[in-house]
Amino acid sequence: MEQMPRAAVDPLVVGGVIGDVVDMFVPAADLSLHYGTKHLCNGMEINPHSAAQSPRLLITASVPVPTPNYYTLVMVDPDAPSPSEPTFREWLHWLVIDIPEGSDASEGKEVMEYMGPQPPTGIHRYVFVAFKQNSLMETVRRRPVERGQFNTRQFASENDLGLPAAALYFNSQKQPAGNKKH
Repeated sequence: MEQMPRAAVDPLVVGGVIGDVVDMFVPAADLSLHYGTKHLCNGMEINPHSAAQSPRLLITASVPVPTPNYYTLVMVDPDAPSPSEPTFREWLHWLVIDIPEGSDASEGKEVMEYMGPQPPTGIHRYVFVAFKQNSLMETVRRRPVERGQFNTRQFASENDLGLPAAALYFNSQKQPAGNKKH
């Protein structure tokens, strides 16, 4: 295996994203996320207040292609309601389809409105997974899409999305009342 793809998925293995949310994959796209001025890297700590609004999110293919690609973005919390008892695994926080490559996620079709992190207890992982679509989807095959007990692997299978093209996650925990930023 090449060093580059392995290095790109190592934080996902260490963070348990590969295993809990998705299977091992070779990255085929780059995922860039910004909450305000903060650029996200795997495993960063973000307080819930800073992530209350949807991020700027760009997906670009690792290797340019002549025809435009479209992507599906899934954001889940695999630790709901608590990391020690994730009975709601996975909690769907955001679902956007038909995101044009190189465009912000807001250019896609939002299937499930963005919901910022609201960890009730413990440190939660918030996972963004981008899947390359075979063509425009316009709608998802599984209706209705529910927030609770969402399954990223099952969703990808039902919509012929295959393995992820990219993934990124951050950690968040409930802020003590005196530590909230306004």
